[in-house]
Amino acid sequence: MLLSTTDAVAGKEIVETIGLVKGNSVQSRNIGRDMMAGLRNIVGGEMKEYAEMLVRSREIATSAMEEEAKKLGADAVVGVRFSTSSVMDGTSEVLAYGTAVKLKK
Repeated sequence: MLLSTTDAVAGKEIVETIGLVKGNSVQSRNIGRDMMAGLRNIVGGEMKEYAEMLVRSREIATSAMEEEAKKLGADAVVGVRFSTSSVMDGTSEVLAYGTAVKLKK
């Protein structure tokens, strides 16, 4: 499955637009992560625990989006974007979305 943040795939012709596909992941904080991040908040520095959580959440959301595109028979997803939000206190959502398309063989 090809993923592109642009509206096209270089060197390929889009022959059919299938439609919107998306995937999301909602992650919550945990006490171990919070304790380490709290210490970093005091002394400064990157909050690696949260960065790793968001990287994993992006991977889950991207994978779910790809699976939806595959089920629809797509060859690629163009216009891929990511959005993040806070669902409730202590949780964050990552949404991956784009347009599923078929490419000329």
